[in-house]
Amino acid sequence: MRAERSNLNLAFCIVIPAKAGIQYNKLMNQYYVYILASKQNGTLYVGVTNDLVRRVDEHKNKIVEGFTKKYDVHRLAYYEMTNDIQSALSREKCLKEWKREWKLRLIEEMNPMWKDLSLDF
Repeated sequence: MRAERSNLNLAFCIVIPAKAGIQYNKLMNQYYVYILASKQNGTLYVGVTNDLVRRVDEHKNKIVEGFTKKYDVHRLAYYEMTNDIQSALSREKCLKEWKREWKLRLIEEMNPMWKDLSLDF
């Protein structure tokens, strides 16, 4: 008896090699809450998106007018993922209200070297 391969995942989930580590899943929406920094311990920006690769690229290339373009904030220092848009929006609002010290601690717990996490895409 031969095991059948399920094509379900192949039909709905595409892994893009140039963006290793990021998976696009059309069955289930994914939302990202992220923190950008201008440099280690520099200016911070908190945002939410459904496409982290595209959004970080927009910040890096200064495509959209606003805070990150004005203050040169483009290094992805932290992100988290959820499948629920309301959770993502709530978390973004919460992080925006946090003290700077708390945001720095959150970043350093996940990314102690302040590596630009988008370089792994």
